[in-house]
Amino acid sequence: MVSDKFPVSGLLLLVLIAVGSPAMAAGPVCPKTKVLSGASFPDGFLFGTATASYQVEGAVDEGCRGPSMWDIYCRRFPDRCNNDNGDVAVDFYHRYKEDIRLMKRLNTNSFRLSIAWPRIFPHGRKEKGVNKIGVKFYHDLIDELLANDITPLVTVFHWDIPQDIEDEYGGFLSERIVKDFTEYADFLFNEYGDKVKNWMTFNEPWVFSRAGYDTGKKAPGRCSKYVSDKCQEGRSGYEAYIVSHNLLLAHAEAVQSFRNCQKCKGGKIGIAHSPAWFEPHDLADAQAGASVERVLDFIMGWHLDPTTFGDYPQIMKDVVGSRLPNFTDEQKNKLKNSADFVGINYYFSYFSNHKVKVDPSRPSWQSDSLSEFETKSAQGYNIGNKPLTAVMAVYSKGLRKLLKYIKDKYNNPEIIIAENGYGEILGDKDGDLGVALADENRKYYLQRHLLNLHEAICVDKVNVTGYFVWSLLDNFEWQDGYKTRYGLYYIDFKNNLTRHEKESAKWYSDFLKKQTNPSPVKSEL
Repeated sequence: MVSDKFPVSGLLLLVLIAVGSPAMAAGPVCPKTKVLSGASFPDGFLFGTATASYQVEGAVDEGCRGPSMWDIYCRRFPDRCNNDNGDVAVDFYHRYKEDIRLMKRLNTNSFRLSIAWPRIFPHGRKEKGVNKIGVKFYHDLIDELLANDITPLVTVFHWDIPQDIEDEYGGFLSERIVKDFTEYADFLFNEYGDKVKNWMTFNEPWVFSRAGYDTGKKAPGRCSKYVSDKCQEGRSGYEAYIVSHNLLLAHAEAVQSFRNCQKCKGGKIGIAHSPAWFEPHDLADAQAGASVERVLDFIMGWHLDPTTFGDYPQIMKDVVGSRLPNFTDEQKNKLKNSADFVGINYYFSYFSNHKVKVDPSRPSWQSDSLSEFETKSAQGYNIGNKPLTAVMAVYSKGLRKLLKYIKDKYNNPEIIIAENGYGEILGDKDGDLGVALADENRKYYLQRHLLNLHEAICVDKVNVTGYFVWSLLDNFEWQDGYKTRYGLYYIDFKNNLTRHEKESAKWYSDFLKKQTNPSPVKSEL
């Protein structure tokens, strides 16, 4: 089994501790409990799982759905999608009722989903046709969630832009996207706003812009040749900033539409950001502290500063210069305070190493940030522990530190952990259920992160109101295809997409039972 390869002390959490801190008027109220469980968190806290339309739905040629940018990208460059299972998908589209039953078994009270733009507007605009089948599918899905007392959190855009828009004017490379995106978002708000009260306009704008238009690792796969010879076209150091600028303008207009939507009254809306946490690479380096602050501005402040304060971080304007677009005063006013909460997708941390030499003739987001991401410090220390099959190192303290940083810098906003999860590649053991279902490392990951989340809320008084595990199901992980598994439930792609409960799912279910005593967690982890 996978866990047998690691020190027992790193996996067994056997020390009973008291958790819960006295409530303070200035922060969240945390109940006192003998062990850490769902009951240890403030009343009304959202606990759920997350998925995304393109990653789980399948049925790409059914129900009048139009082609997505990712459909075309993976067909043109199948090697970049690492899809060993061909056209096999998770098929949430047909099996959502079955999967909602899995959510109930987990005892979750919320579920994060996204709505596929090509399934609503197959050709990218309302005037070119609204897909009634797609509209009904999401009504049925949302109704089924509500019937099971599960609160939906809906993402408007999780990277699946209609290919027709991409072909016509380059999607988010053009400011024309602002009008089309706002029309699409407005349609969703008015169609589902009486049922859905929690919304996010965009998922991970940093990843979408950088990986799609600066490194070329995700669709549409654009970058300069000096970054990757796999990119057929693109301009690193330029396009990512243009794309994010248009994305932010689209967000501001969509939020204005949301706030004018009568059906949406009482709802809230934000963006799901995807920062890592960073520690200084070398404490002897005078740039150590500045490097961490700078990279956080580039990775998170890039999109969070405008939606909080109305403009980009000053360090970005200073370093990027004329390559960074400018907002008008009107745009700044629309952007300022345009998020009711901050969504955070947290997975990992790095050491930030100050980069001294930069070639101005080969610009990129990475070189602009003047940093390199390192997994070891200058003294050779690892950033967390990395099991042999893990996609990334586990550093749960980074979550607590990141949340405290956001509280202090961004005026103590409401925060929702929109994604947090453990990825693993099982290789030749992938089809062995005995190995795949005994995911002790994922269980350990969730325990450590939920403890640090609890301490952030109850000790640091960070205003976190929800936590969503990525992911409910093993799914299509973009350029990693299906070989990387994040699910609480195992998908058997070789045998009728059968769902199998992993040990992590059992633990999460126990954790959320109010009257049970789940495994305690060490306070020092």
